Amino acid sequence: MFQLYQRIGGGLWLLFLVVWLIGSLGAKKTARRGALWTQMPLRLAIAVVLLALLLSRLRGELFRSGAALLMSPTVGLIGLILCILGIGYAVWARIVIGTNWGMPMTLKQDPQLVTIGPYAQVRHPIYAGVLLAMLGSGLAISLWWFVFFAVNAAQFAYAAKKEEQLMLQTFPDSYPGYMRRTRMLIPFLY
Repeated sequence: MFQLYQRIGGGLWLLFLVVWLIGSLGAKKTARRGALWTQMPLRLAIAVVLLALLLSRLRGELFRSGAALLMSPTVGLIGLILCILGIGYAVWARIVIGTNWGMPMTLKQDPQLVTIGPYAQVRHPIYAGVLLAMLGSGLAISLWWFVFFAVNAAQFAYAAKKEEQLMLQTFPDSYPGYMRRTRMLIPFLY
């Protein structure tokens, strides 16, 4: 059962990457880029996912160490469901933001403030979905995903705060109200 969860989870992450690559082809042109280091959270998240997928294919115990012993099929199934929900939420957010999507802390030409769909629930649903999927992957695929989650949670929180500063400058009339109506990453909490 555990191997099935690993295969399904790995397939979900590959689907996520394909959606991102295809979606990036139609994005609006970038009007202003942040410094290269400010775009590192997303780049690192993509690299982490690729590394995790590569390592999960290894047959050795390096990546899976302890995971099969500590998890029951029920815990693995719960993790797989969280992974599905997280990737689904991130993909939904990516589709809704459409051509306004870009690398973290960049400004697109003719930017629009998107506040519908998952953006009506949280201001950074892509980050929220990726983090939920990483938590689920920790339960369904490998305990190493919890390390990836911790690193990316810190980076996403930093990137979200920086992006909000940019949004406040870009949409000074509408973004403050949007911030009051929605949470940053977790509906009803944070």
